[in-house]
Amino acid sequence: MTAATRAALPAPTRAEHCVIACAEVWRGAGEILASPMGTIPALGARLARLTFAPELLLTDGEAMLVDADGTVEGWLPYRRHLDLVTGGRRHVMMGASQLDRYGNQNISCIGNWERPRRQLLGVRGAPVNTLNNRTSYWVPRHSRRVFVERVDLVCGVGHDRAGDARYHHLDRVVTDLAVLDFATPDRSLRLASLHPGVTAEEVREATGFTLTVPDAVPHTREPTARELELIRTVLDPQNARAREVPD
Repeated sequence: MTAATRAALPAPTRAEHCVIACAEVWRGAGEILASPMGTIPALGARLARLTFAPELLLTDGEAMLVDADGTVEGWLPYRRHLDLVTGGRRHVMMGASQLDRYGNQNISCIGNWERPRRQLLGVRGAPVNTLNNRTSYWVPRHSRRVFVERVDLVCGVGHDRAGDARYHHLDRVVTDLAVLDFATPDRSLRLASLHPGVTAEEVREATGFTLTVPDAVPHTREPTARELELIRTVLDPQNARAREVPD
């Protein structure tokens, strides 16, 4: 694609910056299993596989390894999947109904668990995921309802509770406003990058605890012309990404 063609393309959308931020989760991952949950994380994993992470393993969620276009590449029975999960050879990107500063995640209920105000998914596999393989989170609506001082029920295990779990590693949190990581002395959340058009003050206001904000915060990187072409014409021509993160 020429520079003139690139210049004629519509500017990247917020959703496309989120896809790029999710793809970067798997940069340099090598031959591990990517387990993205959600439209934009799935697009990010597939984009990474097509560009800078060709060794990444993708699954159809059942029993097959697949290429980025869904072509079956191999067989992954559930017992083998669990070997990858519990042996640190997987990087899952989960959702979160609540997250605290140390990365404790709640997807089970809102309110007291004995009489919750709202019942959600349930604990499911979150403890095993977070204690046994690398974990990131995707939050399509960055708000104080999600980023809370204390989660109502711990499902995914944060840094303050993990102890010496061998494969526990919380990597980053991608939201519709920014990318957060845990690169602080106490391994609490830090603002790592801002999506274009977002200010650090907006992120602070949308977070229910004191967030570490460096003096200089970079912007989330721009998609390349090739990445934009892949997102728009190959991976998501129906623009499902915009339903998850509208402009």
